[in-house]
Amino acid sequence: MKLKLDLHIHSELSQDGRMTVGEIVGTARAAGLDGVAVCDHDELAPVVDGLPDGFVYVRGEEFSTEYGHLLGLFLSSQVKSHDFDGIVREVREQGGILVLAHPFERHTDPGRFAAIAGKLDGIEVKNGRANRKNRRANEMAAEFAKKTGLPSFAGSDAHLPREIGNCFVTVDVDEPTAEAVKAALLRQGNEVTGRDGKQIDVARSQWTKLKKTGGGVAKKMKWAAFALKCAAGDLFRK
Repeated sequence: MKLKLDLHIHSELSQDGRMTVGEIVGTARAAGLDGVAVCDHDELAPVVDGLPDGFVYVRGEEFSTEYGHLLGLFLSSQVKSHDFDGIVREVREQGGILVLAHPFERHTDPGRFAAIAGKLDGIEVKNGRANRKNRRANEMAAEFAKKTGLPSFAGSDAHLPREIGNCFVTVDVDEPTAEAVKAALLRQGNEVTGRDGKQIDVARSQWTKLKKTGGGVAKKMKWAAFALKCAAGDLFRK
């Protein structure tokens, strides 16, 4: 059977997220997805009971490292390390897999990842937000995955319900279980599908962060300017 999986979604546990995990699962199911990975910023996704039949829920985490953002998938406990090698060690100890997230969103030199490619399980080549700053971010990620021979991954990077399903990977498995999905993701040749999300949704999630963390007039004015820039980007992007 073929399963469609959005492998990069943020819940309200992220400072810039506003969705409950239950909302994520329900929205994903309604969008025709068969599974999700919830990967909050430096926070392990919670355990969820009462999932729909056949729906695969992956507990993950998005780490900020000296090489950029890294996804740990199929985790069972909170990772305590903050450096790349420590994170890799802890994720491996619990049988998780490691995916380099939106590697060219802000940088364009693939050489900066040469030292870590051999420690990864895959590259996120479709990310719904990656192309906002670098129009070729996803394309460059796909080129890098091909060059290194690493499997391709995809995730919407959704912080809002309407972003869920913007990017997903399709895997072929015998049964809809986490173990079967994990094995399939580590194989080459999985189909990745994706479209760019709305830039204004990035601004909306930043407003969520501003409300959670607090901010005076200056920060709100800076956000307003950013929101206008994002709205203009949506209007003029072809």
